[in-house]
Amino acid sequence: MAEGKQQGLVLTPAQNPIQSFQLKYKELEAGFKSWLSQQSMPVEAAIVTATSAIQGGAIGGLMGTLTGDMASPLSPPPQASLNPQAMASFKQAQALAGGPLAQARNFAVMTGANAGIACIMKRVRGKEDVQTSMVAAFGSGALFSLVSGMGSPNPAANAISSGFFFAIVQGGIYQLGQRFSQPPAEDEYYARTRSMLSKLGLQNYEKNFKKGLLNDNTLPLLNDSALRDVRIPPGPRLMILDHIQRDPELKERKIHRG
Repeated sequence: MAEGKQQGLVLTPAQNPIQSFQLKYKELEAGFKSWLSQQSMPVEAAIVTATSAIQGGAIGGLMGTLTGDMASPLSPPPQASLNPQAMASFKQAQALAGGPLAQARNFAVMTGANAGIACIMKRVRGKEDVQTSMVAAFGSGALFSLVSGMGSPNPAANAISSGFFFAIVQGGIYQLGQRFSQPPAEDEYYARTRSMLSKLGLQNYEKNFKKGLLNDNTLPLLNDSALRDVRIPPGPRLMILDHIQRDPELKERKIHRG
């Protein structure tokens, strides 16, 4: 019997390799975000832009591969060279029908610019809201227009109009998302907790706080033991405690309680 239990203990970690990998990944991600938030704004913006551009380029390349390179067979009709609007429409079709390399480039510019501008806006303004989202979308739309060659013969005018279009669409999506993601009435005591976890990139642990009844009123009292009791890993625990120590309002509330 004892041998069977020992074998069971040895085999348990191997039975959940996916869960173990997810936990390791979350810890690495949390550690990376914590390190990134401590860097200067130019360094953070550069890293965020580069990583987002790589992700966008991979998605664009995959889409270009699946749709096939439809741009190469396209050639402008003879009459198009005499009509600026016709040439503009042809260039737009080429941009949308590009192969893997063209789509990878377009998506890399669009996603990289969006993430980089949003990062700078959040650092400068200290918050993420619809204005931040729209400014980032405007920049990504304008750069996407310039790189892809879409639209009218006037690149500057088209970049501005594309930027405004992207900003309006992104603003509408953001507002809809905010409306449908409003917390229920019973969650009003977790507003500050939710904001803290979102800022640290630890939104997945909100359920742990709720299970342990750790709400906004208990934030100044949190310690490593309490966070461990609600099954929050070491990395996120350190990030949460460090944030509480740095927050002037929470420090003041802790002093008054003491």
